[in-house]
Amino acid sequence: MRAVPGLRGPRGPTPGLLSFLCLLAAARPSLADGGDPDSPFTSLPVQEEMMEKYNNLSMESYNISLTEQSSMPVEKNITLDRPSNIQLTCQLTTSRDLNSVNVTWKKGDEILENNYLINATGNILYTQHMFTITNSKQMGSYSCFFQEEKEQRGTFNFRVPKVHGRNKPLISYVGDSTVLTCKCEGCFPLNWTWYSSNGSVQVPVGIQKNMYVKNGTYANETSLKITELLEGDGGSYWCRALFQLGESEDHIELVVLSFLVPLKPFLAIVGEVVLLVTIILLCEKYTQKKQLDSGTEKEFEQIEQLKSDDSNGIENNAPRLRKTEPAGQ
Repeated sequence: MRAVPGLRGPRGPTPGLLSFLCLLAAARPSLADGGDPDSPFTSLPVQEEMMEKYNNLSMESYNISLTEQSSMPVEKNITLDRPSNIQLTCQLTTSRDLNSVNVTWKKGDEILENNYLINATGNILYTQHMFTITNSKQMGSYSCFFQEEKEQRGTFNFRVPKVHGRNKPLISYVGDSTVLTCKCEGCFPLNWTWYSSNGSVQVPVGIQKNMYVKNGTYANETSLKITELLEGDGGSYWCRALFQLGESEDHIELVVLSFLVPLKPFLAIVGEVVLLVTIILLCEKYTQKKQLDSGTEKEFEQIEQLKSDDSNGIENNAPRLRKTEPAGQ
């Protein structure tokens, strides 16, 4: 960590810092478009050989402003797809003594030493980090820290452009053809690659006889055409874009259905209707049988009643024989 050098007397840049200072001078014309004309870092030494080395790269400038009332870290997401000279500036506005503020820069968790500047104007403390990004290892997060009573942090997140596939699954049927498409808005990858995965293993697309890769005219779009679909063609398909500074990828879920699948709801409904009709017919048959059995039982009872009545009539009409006692008694 370093305190504000400008408040403790002049101090010239170290030899290791000169290579970074020249980057700013090399891209000074481009700063007229996007830089800060009132930047406190304007009188910097210049090395001609460094200007010649990096003058073919554009200068990208980004700023973060913090105050002593800031309660949360401030982050800025930056999309970068080609090598560039980078100028990052953080400023802290505070009412406290600037001489008591320590300044630190980190890349991820690694402290960056002797390759950033510190200056102050009024009640604003500035710090600037200049470097060149030429490969994927230099991408990532760069943070500035202002340490006083509490720590204030600003973070610049460098990422390659995002690739966009499809959020929802793509549904098709066995025997049909389908086209999967990925795009990269406002960027032009060096190369596109397709992978298929049905689990944790990714297999490059290109050896299957029914899959064809076609890239767009301006290289910011790619398509994968799959013909004569089989159920086994379903799964995840990944499109990967290669940039000078890294890779970006997204995936599309393909679902392949057989022709019986759309019929399943219909067959289920038909089955339910058949079951309902069968239950109704069985209930009606049972009711009719019950009614028939009840009618037969009543008819039988009536016949029995009639027989009983007839028997009673014959018995009542028969002459009654008087029982006589023997004469000898």
